[in-house]
Amino acid sequence: MVATTHASTSRPALSKTAGDVRISDLSNDSVIIRLHFTINHLSRWLTPIHHLDRLDRAPFRGQPSIKDMLIELRQEELFRFPMLHMIARENNPNLDLIPPPVIDARQELIDEQRSALSVMAEFRRVRQNTCSVLRSLTNSGWNRMGTCRSEHDWQIRSLAEYLIAHDEDVLTRMDIALDAYGLREGVAEHGRAHLYELLKLVPVTTLHDK
Repeated sequence: MVATTHASTSRPALSKTAGDVRISDLSNDSVIIRLHFTINHLSRWLTPIHHLDRLDRAPFRGQPSIKDMLIELRQEELFRFPMLHMIARENNPNLDLIPPPVIDARQELIDEQRSALSVMAEFRRVRQNTCSVLRSLTNSGWNRMGTCRSEHDWQIRSLAEYLIAHDEDVLTRMDIALDAYGLREGVAEHGRAHLYELLKLVPVTTLHDK
């Protein structure tokens, strides 16, 4: 009887998906899953594309290429990961000591020579470090704070939520661009899934689940 009760109470949590739940309502574990699944979504979309060189340039003047959007993800992660790491290891650190990553002429040349998939791999490495820091925290550790006058004070939880929201913004634009740029032509069905469909595949738990 006890086993039956446990099974029935766990089903509602498993039936929820990332498409149904607000970011602020996600459990800490589900926050990590959402951040990790960004890498999965990118791989699902980009690796099956036949002409990978088309990811490096936009077909329309003034529009970002897919690589430009990957660089945007990477740069944000390179900025936010040191913040997370500093808050996790220091008490109330001064986050203004962390300079934002700048794409100088040397980095711009490197990015120009790299393929989009190389930039994606670089983003993946930093994101894995982010997830590793978050996995190492206790639930109370997610409440740790850092001061920041240039923006506002950050909590580890709020930084993680910010990254999810930023991911969703960039992935939404990328999803639209992949269709608009004709990059999904000839790609198998699983690689043509839109973001709203992919989010429905990600089971989540919430802060209110018992």
